[in-house]
Amino acid sequence: MTPPLAARSGSPSGSRPDPRVAILAGGLSHERDVSLRSGRRVAEALRAAGVEVSVHDVDDDLVPALTQMLPDIVWPLLHGASGEDGSVRDVVEMLGLRVLGTGPRQSRLAFDKANAKTVVARAGIATPAFVTLPQTLFRELGVNRVLHAITDRLGSALVVKPVEGGSALGVSVVSSPDELRRAMVDCFAYCGTALVEQRVDGTELAVSVVDLGDGPVALPAVEIVADGPYDFDARYNPGRVEYFAPARLSPALADAAAAAAVAAHQALGLARLSRTDVIVSDDGRVHFLEVNVAPGMTETSLLPQAAEAAGHNLGDLYRSLVLASLAGSSQAYRPLT
Repeated sequence: MTPPLAARSGSPSGSRPDPRVAILAGGLSHERDVSLRSGRRVAEALRAAGVEVSVHDVDDDLVPALTQMLPDIVWPLLHGASGEDGSVRDVVEMLGLRVLGTGPRQSRLAFDKANAKTVVARAGIATPAFVTLPQTLFRELGVNRVLHAITDRLGSALVVKPVEGGSALGVSVVSSPDELRRAMVDCFAYCGTALVEQRVDGTELAVSVVDLGDGPVALPAVEIVADGPYDFDARYNPGRVEYFAPARLSPALADAAAAAAVAAHQALGLARLSRTDVIVSDDGRVHFLEVNVAPGMTETSLLPQAAEAAGHNLGDLYRSLVLASLAGSSQAYRPLT
C-alpha cells in the first residue's frame, strides 16, 4: 500500500510534497509510437510544473518497478488494447496503486465502441445507426449475403471501423458496395469484429472533458478539417489537417456539443478526463461517434489543443488532474492490505 504523502522520508512532518507520478507509455499495440509521444509530452509538462515523474513501458519490468517505487498515482497513457481495455488498469489496482482516470470496468465499456454507443443512446444522445459483425459470420453466412444485408439496412454511405482500437487504424469511409468489401478486409486486419455505421456528413469535432474536482466540464470543441481521410497519417503528421480551436460553431451548437460530451462521459461512468468524437450534421444535430479514456497527448493531439484554447497551461492542468485524483475517490480503488 502506498505510504501517506506526509510520511515520506525527507518530507517535513505535516507537509505535502508534490506527488510522484508514474506514466505508462508504449506497450505492444499498433499505437505504440503514439503512446510513447504522449507519455513524453505529459512527462515534460508535469516536470515543468514541479511534479516528480517517471515513465515506464509495459513489459516484464513494470510490476517490480511500480512495486519498488510505490508512486502516488499511475497515469496510463497507453493507446489501444491493454491500455484502454482496462487490463493494465486492473493490474495497477491489484498492486494497491491509484490510477488517474477511468477505472478498469468503465474503460472496458468505453473501449468497445458498440457497447459505448448503446449506453449513450439509452441516455438520449444521438448516434448513427450501426451493426457489429464478427469476421467469422461472413464465413458462416456468405460474404455477399451479409454485405447485401448491410447496404439494404444502412445504405451505401457508411463508415467501417474496428469495434475496438483507436487512431483511425482500420477505419474506412465507404460510398459503394465495392468499397464496403475492401473496407471489411482492412478492418479485420486490426480487429476480429467490425462496427459498420451510417455515415453522417457534417462538421467533425473532438470534445475533451476534464474533471478537476467539481464535476466534468467540457473544454472548447476542436474542429477537424482534413485534406482527405482523417486517418492515422493525418492525425499524427502535421500538415494534412487544419484544426480550429475553438471550433467555428454558433454558441448554441458549441453548447450542444459540450453537453453531449459531458453526458456521454457521465453515462459511461468515466473519470477525470476523456475525449468524445462527434459530428454535427447540417441540420444542427450532434451525433456521438466514440469516446476515448486515454486521449492522445502528442503535439498534434486534440485534448492539449482544447486545453490551450481554454487558456490552460498544460503542465498546470495535468498537475491539477493529478491532485484532484489524489484528493478524490477512485471508482474501483481498493488498497491491498
